[in-house]
Amino acid sequence: MIHDAFTAKKIAELLIQINAIKLEPKNPFTWASGWKSPIYCDNRIALSYPPVRTYIREQFAKQIEAIYGKPDVIAGVATGAIGIGALVAEELNLPFVYIRPKPKGHGRKNQIEGILPKNSQVVVIEDLISTGKSSMEAIKALQENQASIKCLLSIFDYNFQVAEKRFKKEGISVYSLSDYEHLIALATENRFILKSEEEMLRKWRLAPEKWKP
Repeated sequence: MIHDAFTAKKIAELLIQINAIKLEPKNPFTWASGWKSPIYCDNRIALSYPPVRTYIREQFAKQIEAIYGKPDVIAGVATGAIGIGALVAEELNLPFVYIRPKPKGHGRKNQIEGILPKNSQVVVIEDLISTGKSSMEAIKALQENQASIKCLLSIFDYNFQVAEKRFKKEGISVYSLSDYEHLIALATENRFILKSEEEMLRKWRLAPEKWKP
C-alpha cells in the first residue's frame, strides 16, 4: 500500500536516476531464484548518494509517524535494510535492531542483533519486497521474541500477489515509499520505455515465475 502518491513517484524517479532500478525489457536479468526479469532493483545503492538516502530516511520517518506515531524500536531486515533502517532509527531517535536470515552459528547464536525488550512495538524496515518470504521470516523471528509488529515498510514493492496474500494471511500491515505501479507509470510518462514494453512489464508482474522474454 502507498501512503503518499507524490512521494511514490519521487522515490521511483530517484531510484532510476541513480541506477538503483534498471528497466531492461529487451535484455532481462536473471534473479537468484532463477526467474527472468525485465527489472532489477538494488536499493542499497541509495546509501552511496547522500541527498537520496536523506530523502528516503526523512520520508520513512514522516510516514511512520503519520501512520502509527512512534514505535518502541525500528528493526531492519539484513542485509539490505540495515543501513537505511539505522538511519531511520536515528531520524526518529529510537533504538535499532536488525534481523539475520538465520541465527549465527557461533557466539551467542543471535538472530536478532541489538536490544529488543519484551513486548516492544516494532516497525520493520525493508529495502525491497518481492515474494515477501524473507520479510515474513524476519517478522516471525521478532514475534518469537515477543515483539508486536506495527507494520512493515519498504522502499520499493513489486506488488506481487504472492506477497500480498502472504502478509494478509498473517495480518501484517504493509506500506511502501514506492512500488511497481508508480514506477511503470513514471517510466511511461517520461518515455523511458515504449508502450509495447509497458504492456510486457505489466504482464511480467502478474506471473513473474512463468515469464519468458
